[in-house]
Amino acid sequence: MRVFITLLGVLLLSGCHADPLSGKNDPKDPWWQLGFIEPFYMKVWVEDSAVEDINGQLFPHTGGGSAAGGDLGYDKEWARGWGDTVGGSGWSVVGANLPKRIYVRWQSIVEQQTYRAWVSIPEEARKIMVTSTNRRCPETPHQTARYMASVYIGLAPGGIVQVWVRDECRNTIKVARVQAEVEPLGPSQGKTNGRYAYQISEGSKRYIEKYGIPYGSW
Repeated sequence: MRVFITLLGVLLLSGCHADPLSGKNDPKDPWWQLGFIEPFYMKVWVEDSAVEDINGQLFPHTGGGSAAGGDLGYDKEWARGWGDTVGGSGWSVVGANLPKRIYVRWQSIVEQQTYRAWVSIPEEARKIMVTSTNRRCPETPHQTARYMASVYIGLAPGGIVQVWVRDECRNTIKVARVQAEVEPLGPSQGKTNGRYAYQISEGSKRYIEKYGIPYGSW
């Protein structure tokens, strides 16, 4: 009887100290997602990307192609800065632990220039990624924690690379920014005789004619 009472007391004490925001047992993906974004009208084409995780393992060809962006009209300078929302679809980096650094090579279509860069991911970003899938948002404690951690790479004219991660409340947190270098081989590693993935769209041309390219705003 004494043992039973002791066990009951331990269980009650544990219940009192349980973290109501813990998402440790909520469903989650074992991997994390890598996505690319672009400023409005500043179209890019991602030629290649790679990830080195915290164990030193390299994962080549982790995603490429179009980046998330959009055309919102010509009544204001939509391309200046990154706007209020950052996000979009991406690719699961299957088999990778948390990222140590990320490589990206891309074409800036509006400039007809190709850039490349390695971006170091700080420890702060990795902590946010872990928390995002293991802790519920205090504003919505009834909802489960995020299913998958995310890293978003922003690619802007002039070779600017900016990185965000998403926290447990789905807010995007800026964690890194670097200046890329020009790829000396040009587009597609010189295999297309200097030809880019596609020409500047009429929408981008019209926007740039009115507002220009807002260098320095990213």
